[in-house]
Amino acid sequence: MNKGNPALNEKDAPSAISAIQQGFERSGYICNSQIATSIFLAERLQKPLLVEGPPGVGKTELAKATAELLGKPLIRLQCYEGLDEAKALYEWKYGKQLLYTQVLKEKLGDLMQGAKGLKESITRLHEFDDTFFNEEFLEPRPLLKALWQPGGAVLLIDELDKSDDEFEAFLLELLSDYQISIPELGTIKARTTPIVFLTSNNTREIGDALKRRCLHLYIPFPDTALEQRIISARVPEVEERLRNQLVAFVQGLRGLDLKKLPAVSETIDWARTLVLLHARELDAELVRSTLNVLLKFQDDIENVDSEINALTTKALQAAQ
Repeated sequence: MNKGNPALNEKDAPSAISAIQQGFERSGYICNSQIATSIFLAERLQKPLLVEGPPGVGKTELAKATAELLGKPLIRLQCYEGLDEAKALYEWKYGKQLLYTQVLKEKLGDLMQGAKGLKESITRLHEFDDTFFNEEFLEPRPLLKALWQPGGAVLLIDELDKSDDEFEAFLLELLSDYQISIPELGTIKARTTPIVFLTSNNTREIGDALKRRCLHLYIPFPDTALEQRIISARVPEVEERLRNQLVAFVQGLRGLDLKKLPAVSETIDWARTLVLLHARELDAELVRSTLNVLLKFQDDIENVDSEINALTTKALQAAQ
């Protein structure tokens, strides 16, 4: 349990969940009770949280908001194809080891002085060799940093679906027991259990073995009311009338058959764009000139062009 944060010290679960929501809201992350409940359970049960959903709905931001709420450092591992344990877990400081090897060569005569026979000489060499493989020569990467962090950390393993199946299998020990095995050092356990987030954009199916070790949270596109609250918190300069119109337009846009539907991050960017343009109300020409902020594929922009007048009219009506 986090003893330093009142949001997670409430004995009554509903009060704690409400406190988490309020804490997130103060930092600008607007969420529903399901998300706050998942954070509460992940912390109390000390279980990793696998967060899935479309790109741009706030999965990464959830980990950042949790780190801010708890007052813990955020340690992020960005996944990609070919990621291995050398980049994710640790590397040996080969340069430092090489330097010590030179020292060993220089001191070899002193080291062997007085040794009786080959067996004793080999024993002395082995004792010296062990010093090359200890924590002093270890370069921690994100996973090991999270286990070693004094007072604990929030570990974000971002876009896990971009990594290979082999890396996913490698994570199982960490997610089960908050420990990792290093051949030269043995098993290293977490000094303080980190709160672990794994995110996925669903570009591939995550394995059952990993899912069994995690709590699961799916973040969909927000409904109109929630998205209006998000825009109000993240872009407070936008007037209420325009905010309602732009959210209604984006909601209508998501009902079309597009390569990539606009996510919350695009709605926020569009709201900021309209503020910069001193817009007071949506119109078809304004939408057409700024549609590239919402849509990332030219095919989508061209396909939506014929729908802009109708979508704008509906958005104006819905915002009345």
